[in-house]
Amino acid sequence: MKNLITILALVCVLVSCQPKPIWQDEFDYTGSPDSTNWSYDVGDGCPNVCGWGNNEAQYYTRQERNARVENGHLIIEAHRDSVAGKAYTSARLLTRHKGDWRYGRIEVRAKLPRGRGTWPAIWMLSTDWKYGGWPASGEIDIMEHVGYDPGVIHGTIHTEKYNHIKQTQKEGKTSVADTQDTFHVYAIDWREDKIDFFVDDKRYHTVTREPSDDFTGWPFDQRFFLILNLAVGGNWGGREGIDDSIWPQRLEVDYVRVYR
Repeated sequence: MKNLITILALVCVLVSCQPKPIWQDEFDYTGSPDSTNWSYDVGDGCPNVCGWGNNEAQYYTRQERNARVENGHLIIEAHRDSVAGKAYTSARLLTRHKGDWRYGRIEVRAKLPRGRGTWPAIWMLSTDWKYGGWPASGEIDIMEHVGYDPGVIHGTIHTEKYNHIKQTQKEGKTSVADTQDTFHVYAIDWREDKIDFFVDDKRYHTVTREPSDDFTGWPFDQRFFLILNLAVGGNWGGREGIDDSIWPQRLEVDYVRVYR
């Protein structure tokens, strides 16, 4: 038995036992984001939830000016250029019906924008909205950052019971001093009864399902999809105003990998 274990360990080293992603985009191409992986939210959310519900200042487009792949990176870039009455444009990419998962590890290696008014996010929403509209079907914020508070990374869940409107959201945060200058890996490990949040494989926050939680506290037993966006201003990102001198600003993504 000992010899068998040794042989298996050697084989593992030789052929590499690293897990393989079940979904990924390495951005090893040039031009528009791969349409087999990504679609877009376009507009400002009106008439239903203007500013996408957070009173944001941008208009999301499909233009390569706002979302493109170059030099091995996905670039989501916000510009100060008026469209449809909004003072800024940006992009919001999503994997809905092209990448939807229940449980797993989601990793995004990214470099963040800088300056007051920037609000980049790597996050997830329910694909099927089984439990109703936001926040009942849940939201998982893998990474959020607001430019007026540089280097502070937030990881959060929102549900019917726990959400920012009620000030009951379950949030963790950690400091990463060079997040606007260097790529870091932002990740979650999502299991049936808990979600761990990581930066560069260092866990900084864990949310666990409470024994009393039904779907109002834990709707995370359904499929979710990934969203990458760079918002401008808004209730949180614009809390200390928008610096009009900093644009354009970009969220750069090196890869997205999902493991089962």
